[in-house]
Amino acid sequence: MMYWFKTPFNGLKLIFCLMICISVLAACRPDVQVNGAKRFFDLKSFVNADSARLIKNHAVVSKTVWHNESAPQTKQITVSNWGQELSSFAASDINKPAWRDSYKIQNQGDSVVYTAIDPHLITRRMVVHTVNGQVKRIRVDNFTENLLYKTSEKLTYFPDSLYLIDKLQQVKLMGANHYVIKGLIQKF
Repeated sequence: MMYWFKTPFNGLKLIFCLMICISVLAACRPDVQVNGAKRFFDLKSFVNADSARLIKNHAVVSKTVWHNESAPQTKQITVSNWGQELSSFAASDINKPAWRDSYKIQNQGDSVVYTAIDPHLITRRMVVHTVNGQVKRIRVDNFTENLLYKTSEKLTYFPDSLYLIDKLQQVKLMGANHYVIKGLIQKF
């Protein structure tokens, strides 16, 4: 018999720990799926796959940043971590088990529009435009508000050509902070 199992109290601690572990593991469910397919557009997987493609092709970007009223700054860079560069897009993925019924889906021509039904969700709207089954444009509108700050974010991504991040954060007692990042992806 092991030393930590000598008293009933230690045995109860072990059982309690096992119950917590089982509960935690049971709560870790996969993304929302319907008949083996994701219910909504899988933005996170799309961004991960596109990041890998951009890294493989050594994509160069002309990146321009505007911050508040300052003059824009532009640099030509080779992005080594596209996953990090496009992390705002991946973080806007709406395939979470708790959000299964939280978005309305509308088909509008070549676009699918996902609109939040619950006003507390950060990702309020996502539009995925495709042509012949290929994603040509993604637009995401995020918004969050609490007692200390309010943040709105507009994300636009054109694979192979452009990404745009327009973010406005208003912090109480500190004022507004607005920045825009525009990345022109060079042809490779």
